[in-house]
Amino acid sequence: MAQKINPLGFRLGVTQNDRSHWFAQQRNYSKDLREDQKIRTCIENYVRTHIKSSSNYGGIARVEIRRKIDLIQIKIYIGFPNLLLIEGRGQGIEKLRNDVLNMLNSVDRKLHIAIEKVAKPYRKPNILAEYIALQLENRVPFRKTMKKAIELAEREDVEGIQIQIAGRLDGKEIARVEWDRGGRVPLQTIRARIDYCYYPVQTIYGVLGIKIWILED
Repeated sequence: MAQKINPLGFRLGVTQNDRSHWFAQQRNYSKDLREDQKIRTCIENYVRTHIKSSSNYGGIARVEIRRKIDLIQIKIYIGFPNLLLIEGRGQGIEKLRNDVLNMLNSVDRKLHIAIEKVAKPYRKPNILAEYIALQLENRVPFRKTMKKAIELAEREDVEGIQIQIAGRLDGKEIARVEWDRGGRVPLQTIRARIDYCYYPVQTIYGVLGIKIWILED
């Protein structure tokens, strides 16, 4: 039988790297893991609230976290950086840093945040998923949205992309799964450089789940 597995974990150490880099004793591992999740959620909420880009969405590709003995280093890869969040401007970075420290209930900890712009944002599944979510919230037909997302990805020279949306599509009473694909997406090949994300979106008909697989060249 076919077994479902996260495509990123399946390729970890082969074509994918960890998003968190730290070591912890067994008694502290679960606490640090929960902190990482809280930090990522806090950053995503801040970007959605304060960033007003030309695309009307934040465009976070990924967040990497490194921990040292007395320092937490956060690197945000973003597709459409707003001037308030670019390093050197100071204001946005400092406010985001204070928000994260307040969320961790520790204003005395050392925290460093760096921003890096993604050269081709639509090659990243998280950014494409945000685009699709925005269109679905605005009641754009899901098939048209998937076609447009595939077109955006193919413009930036991806080898293949597969999009799946599940839930009460178009407000129908019975939930279903619809998908579309452009190019090739060899999910069973470990050496294939496949990036993946799952993104839930709240609509007036309920929650829809968006899954995107992208084969990078």
